[in-house]
Amino acid sequence: MASQDWFDKDFYKVLGVSKDASDADLKKTYRKLARQYHPDSNPGDTAAENRFKEISEAYSVLSDKEQRQEYDQVRAMGSGARFTAGGPGQGGGFEDVFGGMFGGGAAGQQGGQRVRFGQGGAGGFEDILGGMFGGGAGGGFGQPSGGYRGFGGPTKGRDVTATTTLDFTTAIAGDTVKLSQGNGRPVNVRIPAGVADGQKIRLRGRGEPSPDGGEAGDLVVTVTVRKHPVFERDGQNLRVDVPVTFVEATLGATIQVPTLGGEPVKLRVAPGTPSGRVLRVKGRGVTTKNGTGDLLATVQVAVPSHLSDKAREAVEALAEALPDEDPREDLLAKARG
Repeated sequence: MASQDWFDKDFYKVLGVSKDASDADLKKTYRKLARQYHPDSNPGDTAAENRFKEISEAYSVLSDKEQRQEYDQVRAMGSGARFTAGGPGQGGGFEDVFGGMFGGGAAGQQGGQRVRFGQGGAGGFEDILGGMFGGGAGGGFGQPSGGYRGFGGPTKGRDVTATTTLDFTTAIAGDTVKLSQGNGRPVNVRIPAGVADGQKIRLRGRGEPSPDGGEAGDLVVTVTVRKHPVFERDGQNLRVDVPVTFVEATLGATIQVPTLGGEPVKLRVAPGTPSGRVLRVKGRGVTTKNGTGDLLATVQVAVPSHLSDKAREAVEALAEALPDEDPREDLLAKARG
């Protein structure tokens, strides 16, 4: 903040509070005014936007104990004083305010030595105010770090968090959902296609307003995705278990496999396909900004739980016809090491 602002601006008047207002009263008044004049509540209203900046600037100073004390001291030095170059023969400069303090009149004499204000080095303006307010030589006005006493520029408002739960299909396809903020105002949130369970979506500038005229905070939405009864997500791929009969797995077959939000696709099961084999359908997975995944269909051989006498006889005849092999032989050998 420029030093002249501390003389020219009556921050108490801007907020409409007395000079002895408590911190609680300041906070209550600021919140009320901030809600009234926030740009989100007054889209396109330049006057409201400027008023909001004035309110935030005033509150940023008065809500800080040290800044408020220094502001009150500076204002008490003389309303209407100007920070000017103060050249020879020019009245009304900053020296006029402080001249009487050092017995040097308008020029600011101190012990016979002319004190120069607004210049760097020892004995400059920063050193004098530093000693008065405990800021030291490094706490000058308008230094490159910005702000009074070396404070930086406007601070960003605090982020606001929210959660939303989506069904599996909505998360994959994307949608716009309406959330209710803490202040009761609804906000529309665009859910991008392919959002994952636990993913966070950040909406810039939809959080709390800045206390000192800076940009507002963000709204951070955490997404929870419900499980699907058929499909499971694996990165950008979708997985689905597909049962096939013993005969289909043995002799081979063409089967139908479901897709998410579309018609089933046909897949060829090769003869002798075991359980666990994965069949891939290109381009039928999850679409994100990084591309589109595949549909991975895992074959599960379904064994009948009930057999008729005729069917049992047929299976027994098949067992007699098949080679006498132990499919667990290799497994047992590897386990023995």
